[in-house]
Amino acid sequence: MPIKIPNQLPATSILEQENIFVMYEDRAYQQDIRPLKILLLNLMPTKIITETQLLRLLGNSPLQIEVDFIYTASYEPKNTAQEHLIKFYETFDDVKDRSYDGLIITGAPVEQMPFEEVAYWDELCRIMEWSKKHAYSTLHICWGAQAALYYHYGIPKYDLPQKMFGVFPHTVNVEHEKLFRGFDDIFYVPHSRHTHVIREDIEKIPKLSILSESESAGVYAVANTKRRQIFIMGHSEYDPLTLKTEYDRDIGLGQPINIPDNYYPNDDPAKVPLVRWRSAANLLFSNWLNYYVYQETPYDLAILESKQENE
Repeated sequence: MPIKIPNQLPATSILEQENIFVMYEDRAYQQDIRPLKILLLNLMPTKIITETQLLRLLGNSPLQIEVDFIYTASYEPKNTAQEHLIKFYETFDDVKDRSYDGLIITGAPVEQMPFEEVAYWDELCRIMEWSKKHAYSTLHICWGAQAALYYHYGIPKYDLPQKMFGVFPHTVNVEHEKLFRGFDDIFYVPHSRHTHVIREDIEKIPKLSILSESESAGVYAVANTKRRQIFIMGHSEYDPLTLKTEYDRDIGLGQPINIPDNYYPNDDPAKVPLVRWRSAANLLFSNWLNYYVYQETPYDLAILESKQENE
């Protein structure tokens, strides 16, 4: 089944070229079906790139999905044209009276700042509190995961001695965990971050479980007991050349940066990077949509307001 997105969204033509089934708005309205309603809070500065990355994974599913986009009104993005935001995005105030089957909160390049000093922190806290009653399942990515663990459970983040940068092997901790159904015993995930959360802090919270981790990259996936809050520390959604773009940028700026681990053949930046994470990324998002959203969310989203996530 297709993913329903605005007709003129830049991602549409890219996804169609990749043979991902995209349904235009006018056709979707003719079908007698309730699609899964997903809200995407895009905190990344390169919003169009992030849209495309996430829509690619959401669209690789047998489920029909309808996506709404929001950005923070308390901070005006500098790297995305205002015309794009006006045309395709709403603010939290626009959607706060709606309910969604799923919510995705992306990462953001603010990880080295204290949470409370981030310009849109208060607004993000309002959204995370709202998500408890207005989104059945919330998927938090990278800094979005660290922010949510801090807001909901008081778990701090810590600076790393050097940037976690590369593609790292991971294993699954919880046997038969549906989020990782179909995964290999060892699977790869890109990471690009300066901070981390630690196992010992998470283990103090009875409602949380560490689902997956890496000897090199640390804790990767955490979930609460009801699996309505999922926290992912890596960037499974990354394109093949995303880490290369970051590496080339930092080299060009004269900033200290290591060659990303397990990315270039023989660690040679002149060679084409190896993609090790594509199948795991597709499985992660399709499993989340199927097992924690589609099979669990009520048909009538209005009743979500009577459910409290942390009750």
